[in-house]
Amino acid sequence: MIGRWAVALRAVPHDLREDLWTPAVARPPRTRRLGGVWFPAILVPVVLSAVILGVASANSFIRSGMGPIGLPAAVLQAAVLVVALFRPHRAWWLSLLVPVVAAPYSLHPGPLELTAPFVLPILITQIILLFLLALQVPLRAAAEMLVGCLLLDLLTGLLSHPGPVAKPTVIFQVVATVLGAALRGLQVARTELVVQEELNAHERARRALLEERSRIARELHDVVAHHMAVISVQAQVAVHLAENPSEELRENLAGIRGSAVEALTELHRVLGVLRAEDTTAEAAPHAPQPTLERLDELLAKVRAAGIAVSTGTTGRPFPLAPGVDLSAYRIVQEALSNAIRHAPGAALRVELGYRTSGLTIRVVNSAPERPAQPSPGSGHGLLGMRERIAMVGGELATGPTPDGGYEVTAVLPTPTADTREDAL
Repeated sequence: MIGRWAVALRAVPHDLREDLWTPAVARPPRTRRLGGVWFPAILVPVVLSAVILGVASANSFIRSGMGPIGLPAAVLQAAVLVVALFRPHRAWWLSLLVPVVAAPYSLHPGPLELTAPFVLPILITQIILLFLLALQVPLRAAAEMLVGCLLLDLLTGLLSHPGPVAKPTVIFQVVATVLGAALRGLQVARTELVVQEELNAHERARRALLEERSRIARELHDVVAHHMAVISVQAQVAVHLAENPSEELRENLAGIRGSAVEALTELHRVLGVLRAEDTTAEAAPHAPQPTLERLDELLAKVRAAGIAVSTGTTGRPFPLAPGVDLSAYRIVQEALSNAIRHAPGAALRVELGYRTSGLTIRVVNSAPERPAQPSPGSGHGLLGMRERIAMVGGELATGPTPDGGYEVTAVLPTPTADTREDAL
């Protein structure tokens, strides 16, 4: 027990240096200033208080017989309030100079029975300073500053001349420090809560991104697996379609079929990993992936829910690559879901534009007729659309419309035969 106390006592000088001296070297970042964005609103009343208390202190110092040093001492004592907003530790050290300098000068005995450095304006200045310091420094440092002020008061004669104001002053100093520390603790707790919420939101967005990518990978598995199965069957049949096939042709076709079967096996293994924690996917592992051919079914379901949906098509429709076709359907599906969820009662329109450069999808809704209800979803529909657009190398633009609605426009490039060969 005695050893612990000895260790604690030996650590006191180091703690005091760390709390009261070392932090004074570094200037606090602008973002950590008292009040943050409200700093100018705090600065104005503090400056006004410093001016008023400085004038009152100068009058008291001059009356106490301090002579020429009375005015500079009063200005310094008031200026520490402003300095405390920028350099709290240095302001505390500066506040200790004036009582020491003014201690030898005394007022004539009066009803307050106080020495010159502790007339009412100076006491108020000290109380405000302790409050400002406690708002900015850690609790231990604030307590050390309070103890330092009380010890200085004792040494310079405040407590040795008790009067009707001297006794409550000690209480006011303690209350000001405790109140400032409590407000700082509340602000720190709120800041940590905001930071934690931001981290949670980032983690949710990251998890949603990974889930969406896993979902896209599962869907593309079916597309790729279908093509690999077709290649395997064609390689197996081709040898029977050829008249008198050579042994070299037979070996090549057998190699193609063997590679296709091996690729299918590996694809199924990858799909097993992707579906390992997805019970929904396991429930229907062989469900066919939708394409734009099933767009009418999707729109019929929306209309059956009592929502007005109009469609429009420009250009001559042409077959799309399986991955592009799947992405186009999912983008329309997600855009409609977002519009239904966030714009109740709005009219919807889906437009498809077939061009030589690619497919343009435009889903727009009018202004909602009533406020949207809180959504139980994850709120990452746009994230999924961006992932699908990035997968096919397209472009996505979203934003509000002039009439209060919302628009989603996606451009999906359609690779030509030359670009497919280059990709191979």
